Amino acid sequence: MNEFPWLTLLVVAPLVGALVVAFAPATLTKQLAIGFGLLTLALGVAIAVQYDVDGGMQLQEQHTWIEAFGVNYALGVDGLGLLMILLTVLLVPVVMVAGWFDGDDGDTKAFFAWALALEAMSLAVFCATDVFLFYVVFEVTLIPAYFLIGGFGRAGRAAAAVKFLMFQLAGGLILLASVIGLYVVSAQQGEPSYLLSDLSQLEMSQNAERWLFAGFFIAFAIKAPLFPVHTWLADTTEKATPGTSVLLVCILDKIGTFGMLRFCLGMFPEASQWATPLVMVLALVSIVYGALVAIGQDDVLRLIGLTSLSHFGFITLGIFALSSQGGTGSILYMVNHGLGTAALFLLAGYVIRRRGTTLISEMAGIEKATPILAGLFLVAGLATLGLPGLSPFVSEFLVLLSAFDYHWYVGAIAVTGIVLSAIYVLWMYQRVMTGPTPTGVEGTPDIGKRELGAIAPLMLALVLFGFYPMPLLDVANPTIDSLMAYVGVSDAPPDVPAGSVPDHAATEGGEG
Repeated sequence: MNEFPWLTLLVVAPLVGALVVAFAPATLTKQLAIGFGLLTLALGVAIAVQYDVDGGMQLQEQHTWIEAFGVNYALGVDGLGLLMILLTVLLVPVVMVAGWFDGDDGDTKAFFAWALALEAMSLAVFCATDVFLFYVVFEVTLIPAYFLIGGFGRAGRAAAAVKFLMFQLAGGLILLASVIGLYVVSAQQGEPSYLLSDLSQLEMSQNAERWLFAGFFIAFAIKAPLFPVHTWLADTTEKATPGTSVLLVCILDKIGTFGMLRFCLGMFPEASQWATPLVMVLALVSIVYGALVAIGQDDVLRLIGLTSLSHFGFITLGIFALSSQGGTGSILYMVNHGLGTAALFLLAGYVIRRRGTTLISEMAGIEKATPILAGLFLVAGLATLGLPGLSPFVSEFLVLLSAFDYHWYVGAIAVTGIVLSAIYVLWMYQRVMTGPTPTGVEGTPDIGKRELGAIAPLMLALVLFGFYPMPLLDVANPTIDSLMAYVGVSDAPPDVPAGSVPDHAATEGGEG
């Protein structure tokens, strides 16, 4: 076990920050919130510096919590957890800087406090290696999320917050049933335990494993979200603020696909293979349906939210293709989706602030007055559709390779999602930015220094990892390799047709 509690400190820092911000004078809210956000970012970087890419689960902490039920306060980080941690600690201060002058001081105080609380709970989720601890923080994330949705945004946000909460609580109750089931199974085989390392070694009957898998998967499909339990997503992003949508879609929803990798594959290998055909169908429907519905939207925030349904379909497709390419691609997709979609939400927020509307049909013509804003909006949109040279392309390429390896028609259907994404992104850009400049828009200010400073890290990451994704691949690959080995699958070797090997190569092989 690690001597210094790095992961506990990572979780506690934003939680303390939330309390400090909540009770501090309103005039100090922004400075304190940014300070705690940057402190958490620094802790995340310090953990990344110590991380050994080939070292498995690291920086582990374990203390007995509820001994009678085998519950421990247990934290640890592997490649999957590390990338989710780094994404989280980056996006929270970015959202704070982007929303620096939004609302009055009272609103800002509450928003920043809840944002830090959500960050703390999300980090705890990504670090938890005890299933009961994971469940607790999984549910606690709903508290700040509910208040972020219901407390800030447009008319109708209260109803959207309630709808979000009902879906998530339903998933949580189903997850609780499976968590209790794990206790029963582990207790029957000796001492009860919720440690992931112990549960992954349990011998379960086929029926028990499949029922427990179903409970975990349904909860994660709602969180992700995945068709057909996705209907809360568009309502939430339409009514919430762009900053809230970033926190929900780019951080909180990643818990769903994170859980599929960590727990569905990590505890139920046979059931994961058994469920793969159905999950692949749901993923493909999410990809195509999400893209088709996005094309017809007039509200820009609702449109961006629906694109994420399509993207989470790609991530799920990569996970359940059960190959190293698909698994690595899905992890990279989680990171790159967080970067690209966060940039698109925040830039859309900048446009909305200038035009006074979220309706695409009423926005046209701002491009000439705000060329830098328009250019960045286009880059973020191109990242969303997977343009080569931007980081999402690498993720989509790996996922599509795994889809074609699984079966050609799965890959062919998935590719239609790429085509449809080009339609909704380019058509959105055309309707929002181009056309004659409306009267009164000529003097609209272009993107400011603070706004540019908030977006810059996301844009730099999209370009950097588009041309050089190796840092992400080096972290993700060992985790996926060990996970695929546990599930019991291996990548098929290349299929070389008979007679395609040159004579000299065959001769050399025969002589060897």
